[in-house]
Amino acid sequence: MKDALEGKRILITRDEKGAKLFSKQLKQLGAVPLEVPLIKIQCKCEENNWQGIKELHSYEWIIFTSANGVRCFFQLLNKKGRTLTNQRIAVVGHKTEDALKEFGLTADLVPPLYNAETLASEFMNKYYQTGTILLVRGNLSRDVLPKRFFEARVPFDMLEVYETVANHNNKENLNEILSSQLDFITFTSPSAVEAFCNMTSLTGKWTTVCIGSTTEEMARNLGMDHIISPESDYTMEGMIQRMTEYSYGGDV
Repeated sequence: MKDALEGKRILITRDEKGAKLFSKQLKQLGAVPLEVPLIKIQCKCEENNWQGIKELHSYEWIIFTSANGVRCFFQLLNKKGRTLTNQRIAVVGHKTEDALKEFGLTADLVPPLYNAETLASEFMNKYYQTGTILLVRGNLSRDVLPKRFFEARVPFDMLEVYETVANHNNKENLNEILSSQLDFITFTSPSAVEAFCNMTSLTGKWTTVCIGSTTEEMARNLGMDHIISPESDYTMEGMIQRMTEYSYGGDV
């Protein structure tokens, strides 16, 4: 596996914290990661974040759709001096559950496929008769879960705990790196794809690697081609596996 990515120059566009973790994994495989974070994650800890939200004890479930949501939620919780009581917790995938474990908690529901559609289906099939849900989100979170809950008349509130914004400070660095030889450009969110397209018009012979179908759809809609993505493991590890397979001669 290591030989396949040996010497491959791989651009990482995700947020700074995630980029460092991705870079570490790639270096262990002999790749040459180039970190150019095109987005920033900013937690929202303002007082008005709680407006329209009930007391925590009134929620039967709390649902997290990202690791960023978990970390920013508990940052907000600590600032407010609040704690969870007996809420059950659902997460979109094992990376989000890993973030939950940082706070000494485990998830009651993790879907077999790591996307909002599967989480919605699993939840509705198993816990249709439930109390009020608190859906923890970011400003660019998709509307899959709210739409499904609304259609099924499941009571829920939404709490926005972080914002994803473009990191324009890296525009010059991005274009400089794109002018050099690259093997792969990686995207772990639609927002990173949008930021990339807003910061450059350069094209090249690199292969675009998307973490999942939603990110891939955004990339195609914005004119990218020669795209690969994991079949089911929508994680950084899945992206690495897909790049490895492709480097061994796999198809796009």
